[in-house]
Amino acid sequence: MSVVIGSYDDYRDAHPTTALLVVEVADTSLAHDRERKRRVYARAGIPEYWLVNLNDYRLEIFRNPAEDDYQYHLILGPAESIAPRTHPDHTVTVVELFP
Repeated sequence: MSVVIGSYDDYRDAHPTTALLVVEVADTSLAHDRERKRRVYARAGIPEYWLVNLNDYRLEIFRNPAEDDYQYHLILGPAESIAPRTHPDHTVTVVELFP
């Protein structure tokens, strides 16, 4: 899932080329999402990447992209809350992200 600028109509004929936030949900793909995809998103300049870690019941937050990685990494447990930097008034409790 991603959060992009604009409306649905803005992307009727083409996919977005960037995002404000990307969220991946991972269990068997956890290592790939945590290592490879994280670096791809950082290189692309995606400001924020959330990894819903189904194996450990955690949310991993990556912020501040640099040349090949994120400069900030935070791990949150189920009872903790977070808001995307672009929408600080939209808080979500981590447990809400799990099935």
